[in-house]
Amino acid sequence: MEIGISMFGDLRFDKQSNKYQLAGQRIKEIIEEVKLMDEVGLDVFGIGEHHREDYAVSAPDIILAGAATVTKNIKLTSAVTVLSSDDPVRVYEAFSSINALSGGRAEITVGRGSFIESFPLFGYDLNDYNELFTEKLNLLLNVNLAEGPLTWTGKHRPSLKEQEVFPRSESPLDIWIAAGGTPESVLRAAKLGLPLVFAIIGGMPEQYKPFFDYYKAEYINAGHDVSKMQVATHSHGLIGVDGTALSKAYYPTYKEQMDRIGASRGWQPYTYEQYEGGRSRDGALFIGDPNQVVDKILYHQEMFGLTRWLMHSDLGAPDHLTQMKSIELLGTKVAPEVRKALSK
Repeated sequence: MEIGISMFGDLRFDKQSNKYQLAGQRIKEIIEEVKLMDEVGLDVFGIGEHHREDYAVSAPDIILAGAATVTKNIKLTSAVTVLSSDDPVRVYEAFSSINALSGGRAEITVGRGSFIESFPLFGYDLNDYNELFTEKLNLLLNVNLAEGPLTWTGKHRPSLKEQEVFPRSESPLDIWIAAGGTPESVLRAAKLGLPLVFAIIGGMPEQYKPFFDYYKAEYINAGHDVSKMQVATHSHGLIGVDGTALSKAYYPTYKEQMDRIGASRGWQPYTYEQYEGGRSRDGALFIGDPNQVVDKILYHQEMFGLTRWLMHSDLGAPDHLTQMKSIELLGTKVAPEVRKALSK
């Protein structure tokens, strides 16, 4: 099982100045963090896309290109590319370029987006939310597998007639589908034989087990080789030497961000009871010491049959040194123990 980290590039908010951290500072921190991920032997780094003042990253491909120049082994993926409001041809060109720059380490993770700012920003109608993703995924897959000039016709993007897309990746890029827990997303990925990553960020993770079972059944029904099936989860987490001290220090930051996002979605204020429930064995949060995180990863791997696990580590923008320590512990303490346990 691959072990990695995903981020959104959350910006720290300074209450005294009433301003967010400069995006340039956070982006430089992210590059340092990815360099350390590679050095401690983590398998995957993913960076998300947002078009808001509280996030530093609106173009994941740019960050991944930068990361490619300071790393040697770690896989580099978006987490996610909001494909519905992007151009699939440009997405492919960007990631095939990262693949060339990194020596074959680029992947794409696509989703419809849980934030909607990119739709009006790039001139798309939210009424077409589902239709846009379906059509653009079709084009991206066609471009990825094309072995010559491509002809393609769609509704929301100009058609292609005998067009070639460059640069070409030496082999097709891995394209993952990100899902929040809808049967439609699961079925789409299964029928297409695409890897699937679930965002499990709250509630009881065991509630997602039927989705994994559904995916596997439909993957097999579609005629795909089950030995090639890939499934992953992405969950909030942060690791410290002293898990209790870390969790207490992190709670105010975590709550602020959850409440900030929740205010626009009608959520109730986040509580300490929710937080501690999430940190329990049956919860969705991987916040604690290395042993706690190892035990929980193994529990989820057994429950879901994971081939990849991603810790989303920058929610609410914990400070750079805290994240660097968390990365170090994940790579040097957690990952070796998980790999050892799974090799038995």
